[in-house]
Formats: sequence, structure tokens, C-alpha cells
Amino acid sequence: MVLNVPALTSAEEFERFAEQPENADKILELIAGEVVEVPSNIWSSIISSRINRRIGEWVETHNLGFVTGEAGGYRVEGDRYAPDVAFIRKDRQIATRGYNPDAPDLAVEVDYPSDFDSQRRLRYKVTTYMAAGTVCWLVFPETRTVEVYIPGQAHKTLTEADTLDGAPVLPGFTLAVKDIFPPLPESPEQSSQ
Repeated sequence: MVLNVPALTSAEEFERFAEQPENADKILELIAGEVVEVPSNIWSSIISSRINRRIGEWVETHNLGFVTGEAGGYRVEGDRYAPDVAFIRKDRQIATRGYNPDAPDLAVEVDYPSDFDSQRRLRYKVTTYMAAGTVCWLVFPETRTVEVYIPGQAHKTLTEADTLDGAPVLPGFTLAVKDIFPPLPESPEQSSQ
């Protein structure tokens, strides 16, 4: 949801706005000059948690760096993003407060259509991530697919029959796409039968 906020003239003003006490419980992004509050979505959160856990285990086992969830913010070009899952190598600066000054090495965005412009903003973010050298995975729960974007390469779409490969940022890491998506919950009508 795009927030109606006073005109912000810089990304730094956005960061000050995001740090205000009244925004403490909100996940805010600055996308192409628009302040967007990331909506809560339980299904997207479940999927993000599954990805975060698998990447986090790999990164910790191999001492590669840091994995963040949607509360971890990053400066990406002139924007400020809060990817659902992100990885950043340990040799790159990690902020302990506010938005990390560097774009992540990998950004995972789980699609949760919340308004008419959510797809446009998601595609814009991919373009910006790529310009910053970030590998990006777009996860689509409704179609149970993942789009993989690696700077300098054509994007590919993976289905549940495929396996994600962490290269070039997580060499050796793999994750079956089918393992990202939990079984769909039963509707109340199905569970009473």
C-alpha cells in the first residue's frame, strides 16, 4: 500500500521518516520515490520462512555471511528495500541500525498481490536489484514458480519439478522448488468431511 506522506526529497529523509516511533511496527520501502508499507500476509511469511531457514542453515554452516528477513532493510541504488529474504557476504559491511548501506548479494521477494500496482513495483525492484549486481529470486505462491534473475544473464522460470541453484552467490547451495511451497491448507469444508 502506497502511503500518503509529505513529499520526501531524499532517501535520507525517507530513512528518518521510517525510524519515527509511529513507524516502528511497519515495514516500509522507498520504491521509485513512493513510500510503500509492506502488507502483512501469513502465507507469504510461511514461504519466506522456509526459504530463510534453508539459506540460513547453509550460510551458517559455511560461514558465508548474514541472512535477513523482511525486517532487514537495504539501500539499493537510490531506493530502500526490505526483501522477504536476503543474503549478504560477511566481507561486506553490515549495518547494525537502519538500512544496510550495501545492496544484498541475493534478494528473495515473495509475491503477495496487495494492490493494483504491486506487480509494477515488484518488476521495478528486480530491475534495480540487477543494476546493483544483486541476484534476485521472485517467488510466486499462486503458480508455485520461481523466477531467477542473475545480472548479465537471461532470467529463467522454475517450476516445482526444478531445483534452485545458489550460484553465483551461494555456490553449492540447492533448494528444490517444491520444498519452498508447503501443501495448501484445507478449506473448512474439506476438513469437516
